Amino acid sequence: MGTGYKEVAAELRQAIEGGEYPPDSTLPKQKELAERYEVNLGTVRKAIAALEAEGLVTPVRRRGTVVRRRPPMRRLGADRYAKSKWKFGNVVAFAADREASGRGWKPQDQTNKVRKIEADQEVADALGVEAGTPVYERARLVKDRGTPTHTLTSYYRPEDVEGTPLVDPAEGPAGRGGGFAVLTIQGLEPDTITETVYARMPTPEEAGTLELPAGEPVMILNRATCTASGRVVEFARGVHSASRFAWSYTFKIPD
Repeated sequence: MGTGYKEVAAELRQAIEGGEYPPDSTLPKQKELAERYEVNLGTVRKAIAALEAEGLVTPVRRRGTVVRRRPPMRRLGADRYAKSKWKFGNVVAFAADREASGRGWKPQDQTNKVRKIEADQEVADALGVEAGTPVYERARLVKDRGTPTHTLTSYYRPEDVEGTPLVDPAEGPAGRGGGFAVLTIQGLEPDTITETVYARMPTPEEAGTLELPAGEPVMILNRATCTASGRVVEFARGVHSASRFAWSYTFKIPD
């Protein structure tokens, strides 16, 4: 029985994981791989496509098949929202992830688009308003060393954020301490967060925005942020590249 694409993919996967091809290196040309494994080019292409779908490699124009950087960045759980970071410091959530991963960050890593829209049903239910009610939408695209990692789009009642930095589309967080600090100044200090996370395949628009390789899924995050009185002051929807984050949670086990 001849060598098939699964066997070729397994050999290349082992070489990548064993360090023969380190992150940011380029695999040999497809013709060279075909000669090495004594298969045709079609088999090599299918093997590389399988590795691409796993998030191990990605095609780069004028370079070839490049091994992706691993391990992914840590995406902290509750620790990323610690008040010591945003209320008493100047570290917003995405920056907390960077610092925990040993990476730097700069305000320009986050771009913002702000507009007033009519709330869809999901946003309306989260904020406790009628569908179609005007709300502010603050859409962020976050990058790590020039590569998009995720988008996060937050929704607010206009009376909560009108005239604040949360409706300013300037690059970076919404001032010192970010949006949570702004809400605190407004008398709406965040106290409780509920996050729901699930995976799906990206839409074509999401794949383009996040520059995803073919076959890579996304992690979807829905976040509701409440005050101590239970008022939801922000509802957010995030779309994260699945291979660029390791989701990390530390918590005390409940009784």
